[in-house]
Amino acid sequence: MLISFGLPVAGAWSSPDTIARFAARADELGYHGLWTFQRLLVGADQELEPVYRSVLDPVVALSYAAAHTSRIRLGVAVVNAPFVSPVYLAKQAASLDVLSRGRLDLGLGSGWSDVEFTATGGSTARRGARLSEYLDVLHTLWSDDVSEFAGEFYTLPPSRMLPKPVQRPGPPVLLGGTAEVALRRAGRRAAGWIGSSRMNLDEIGAQVAVVRAAAEKAGRDPDTLRIICRGAVKDGSPLSGPVENIREATARIAAAGVTELFYDLNWDPQVGSPDVDPAAATARAEELLESLAP
Repeated sequence: MLISFGLPVAGAWSSPDTIARFAARADELGYHGLWTFQRLLVGADQELEPVYRSVLDPVVALSYAAAHTSRIRLGVAVVNAPFVSPVYLAKQAASLDVLSRGRLDLGLGSGWSDVEFTATGGSTARRGARLSEYLDVLHTLWSDDVSEFAGEFYTLPPSRMLPKPVQRPGPPVLLGGTAEVALRRAGRRAAGWIGSSRMNLDEIGAQVAVVRAAAEKAGRDPDTLRIICRGAVKDGSPLSGPVENIREATARIAAAGVTELFYDLNWDPQVGSPDVDPAAATARAEELLESLAP
């Protein structure tokens, strides 16, 4: 199982200096990737975890990290497709893939925050069908000389989008979601599946099995799928306590069929809350970055 790390994008430790330093150090230590996430806004009366209250844009943050690294992969888990046009995201992703010399991994989700759906004009109706068309639009824009699409939800006139991504036919697209229909969609259509921050070690093996079975039924080799898991390092999660406990839980996650785990300290209120001392948050995160290095 590959080991990656969550980029400082939320709360007290998210600053230009920490992004540059953590990205470069993770690259030096041999972490496989750096991962971000998307949160556009929080409703004034919405009760959410501290991690969601102050969040940098994932694509912008990864672009900044790309300039301070040379090898490590750059991922977002996830961009919520209903909140952004597939044409706009295709351009962003292709640009970041070019500027990072082919290191982008793009995770897509269907969204869950009613406030963000309202604020962006996104629709909650038939999200699965919309996401399927979304993938088709990304594919034609990245792959075809002249791109064109006419669907129920998206229309793309005959067009050219340049530059194309470095990775061909485009950056790997991974799908999130924990409902069985979302797991099957990831197996059929995506390069892999991204698990939830609310990981349950008793359930993840069964979820992986659903993804792999769907791939096999679709005529795909399930062994080629990437199974990526956000490891929220915080009290009450499987990845909590001393480093030895975290490593023990990591071994159990690997045994469940996960191919890549990223330790995400943005979910730790002592790190990812905007209210804590930035120096203390950064010191805690640096200690774990070093201790958990692959």
